[in-house]
Amino acid sequence: MKYTGDKSFASIIEAKEFLKAYDQYEKYNVGRLAVINKTENRFIGWCGLKYSQNVNEYDIGFRFFRKYWNKGYATETSKACIDFGFRKLGLNKIIGRAMKENIASIKVLEKIGLIYMKDFDFDRHSGVIYEITKNKYEQTIANR
Repeated sequence: MKYTGDKSFASIIEAKEFLKAYDQYEKYNVGRLAVINKTENRFIGWCGLKYSQNVNEYDIGFRFFRKYWNKGYATETSKACIDFGFRKLGLNKIIGRAMKENIASIKVLEKIGLIYMKDFDFDRHSGVIYEITKNKYEQTIANR
């Protein structure tokens, strides 16, 4: 939670209430999706797209338990979500945000093809915004 700007849920009840009110799937056909390690049959984190109506943009996000960091899960699941956004939903642009000090997340954003655009205020921390357009994504796919 250190790099997210979010606070942890105070209780299971609070988490359940959040999930009941979560409307990204119904409204925008996107959302944060559970990532399950099939070998262990265990929830290891989440990844997915989220729509922010106030700025009219879709962003890629991911969080994994520390035990599963540096194993490629964020990169692979993010690639699948980016592909879904462009190929299935017809999106034109997807952005990614990270705190500047979160080097690991920035590396993931770069690995999945997002390009640095600008700095921004991330809840009173220095942040960066990266993006990928549908055209850039299609060029990247064509060059593989």
